[in-house]
Amino acid sequence: QVQLVESGGGLVQPGGSLRLSCAASGSIFSVNAMGWYRQGPGKQRELVAVITSGGSTYAADSVKGRFTISRDNAKNTVYLQLNSLKAEDTAVYYCAAAKYREALPGATCLMTSMYYIWGQGTQVTVSS
Repeated sequence: QVQLVESGGGLVQPGGSLRLSCAASGSIFSVNAMGWYRQGPGKQRELVAVITSGGSTYAADSVKGRFTISRDNAKNTVYLQLNSLKAEDTAVYYCAAAKYREALPGATCLMTSMYYIWGQGTQVTVSS
């Protein structure tokens, strides 16, 4: 079964950049989608970005144009590039894997209930 380990978090100033990595012990193509979630202090967990096994990508409106999700097939790793970071981006970022019937609407990959494997999280702190 797929196991996920996140890395790459840290402390950056507003406007800075980070690249988060999610290394999978199993093939990322054995699941339908890989997603990045985050949970800030006193906030609910929220979806940040998704990449499906077919290569489709999605990003939340709050990060669109600043964050980019991608994958390296050879390394079996999913990345989240964080650019133009803001203080409100401060959160623990989690990588997760989703499994669902591919015949379902594309929006299915945006449903948290579809994600059944989660990493331990990596802290991103944006502060001046």
